[in-house]
Amino acid sequence: MAPESEAVPEAVGLRTHPMTGVVQGALWAAAASVGLVSSVFSGDGWGTMSPIVSLLIALVGGLVVGMVFGYLSWRFTRYVIDGDELRINSGIITKASRRIPYERIQSVDIAEPFVARLFGLAELRIEMAGGKDSRTSLRFLELDDARALRRVLLARAHGDTQTGVIADEKRSIITVVSPQRVVIGTLLSLDFLAAAAGLVTLVVLAVYFDQVLVLLGGIVPLGSWVVQIVGKRVIQQWNFTLSRGDRGLRIERGLLSRSSQTIPYSRVQGIAIKEPFVWRRLGWQRLEVDIAGYAAQSDDQGTESTSTLLPISDPSLAAAIIAELIPGAMAESVARTAAPRRSWVFAPIGWRSRWIGADDDTFVAREGWIERSTSIVPHNKTQSVELRQGPLARWRRIATIEVHTPKGPANADGRNLDEHDARDAMLAQLIRARASRA
Repeated sequence: MAPESEAVPEAVGLRTHPMTGVVQGALWAAAASVGLVSSVFSGDGWGTMSPIVSLLIALVGGLVVGMVFGYLSWRFTRYVIDGDELRINSGIITKASRRIPYERIQSVDIAEPFVARLFGLAELRIEMAGGKDSRTSLRFLELDDARALRRVLLARAHGDTQTGVIADEKRSIITVVSPQRVVIGTLLSLDFLAAAAGLVTLVVLAVYFDQVLVLLGGIVPLGSWVVQIVGKRVIQQWNFTLSRGDRGLRIERGLLSRSSQTIPYSRVQGIAIKEPFVWRRLGWQRLEVDIAGYAAQSDDQGTESTSTLLPISDPSLAAAIIAELIPGAMAESVARTAAPRRSWVFAPIGWRSRWIGADDDTFVAREGWIERSTSIVPHNKTQSVELRQGPLARWRRIATIEVHTPKGPANADGRNLDEHDARDAMLAQLIRARASRA
C-alpha cells in the first residue's frame, strides 16, 4: 500500500488496506450497540426480546452489514498520485472520481480510531480550501503508509516534486501535557463539578427515598454529560503533544483513538483564550484555535477536539504559542474600550468584564466572568464588520460591534459598548483590515 504510485497506470491505481471491511464492520457494530442502549435509556425499551438477545442482534447485524459495505467500498475504491493531483475513484453503483489538485491541499491529518488501531490501520484526512465538502478521507491504510502518503501530499502541496521516499520534516517538541494535568483540569472545571454534584445528589435522593425509577430520568442525562466531558477532555486529549515544524504545528493526542492533526500557520483565523473561574485562581488557560475549513466539518471527535490548541497551559507558554501563530499579538497590552456602566441591563455582573482593543496586528475582544474568554483575530483575517443596535440598546445608547471571521471558538464581538465608541471601533477596524490585506 505504499504511496509511490508514479509508475502505476491511472486505470489501476492503489487500493486501501483489505482489512478495511472488517474495521468498518466493527465500527458499525459498535454504533448499532450504542444506538440501541441510547434508545433504551430514552424510554423506548428493549421491545419483546430480552436485553442480551437485542444487544447480540445489534452487534451481529451491525458487524455483518458494516463488513459487507466496507468490503464493497474497498473493492471499488482506488487512489492515484500523479504529477498534478490526487485522484480518488469510488462508487459501487454510481461512480465518482474526486480530483484534488496539490495546490488546494491545506493540511493532511491522520486519525486512528480504536478499532483501526487494533489492526495497525489509520484514516488519512485531507483538508482542502473550500466549503463544507472540503474534506476527503482514505479509509484505511497501514499506519506507516498513511504517514508516508501524508509526507508525499504535503511535499507536493508545497511545490516539492521529488519522487521516491520523502523524509518527514524535522520537528521539535513544544510541550507535552501530562494525563495527570488534563485529569486535574477536568475535575476543576465548573461544568464537570456541576454535573458531578447534580449526579451525586440525584443518586443519594434516589437511594434515600427508594425512588430509583422516578429519578432515573435525571440521573441518565447527568451521567451522560459527565461521560461526554471526560471523553472530550481526558480520553481525547490524553498524552497531548504539541510540536513545531517548518510548515506548522502538529498535535498528537488520544487514549483509545489517536489523532495527528496539522495546523498550517496560514490557516489560523483566530485564537480564543478560555479561563474558567477556578482555573483563573491557579493561573491556567485553555487555547482554542479557528482553522479555516475545520469549523464546517463534523467527525467522531467533535468540533471541540479539532479546535483545541492546548487543553491546559500556564500563561507564559500560552502567550508564546499565540505569538508564534499570530506574530505581534499582545492581548493584555492593547488600548481598551470597555462597556459602560449603563449596559448593566444586559449583563448585571458580566458587563464589567467586557472590552475590546486593537493594535497594529490584531483585534481583541474579552467577555465573561464565570468563564473568561479572550478572542484574538489578525486584521488580515477580518471578513467583515457589523454594528448592531436594537430598540433597547438605542434607549441605553449602546451598540455591539461584530468582527466576522470563519465560525469557530474565536468570537471577536464587542458587546454593549457606548454607541459612539462602537461606531468608531467599527470604522477603525475596517481601515486596519484593508491596510493589512493590502
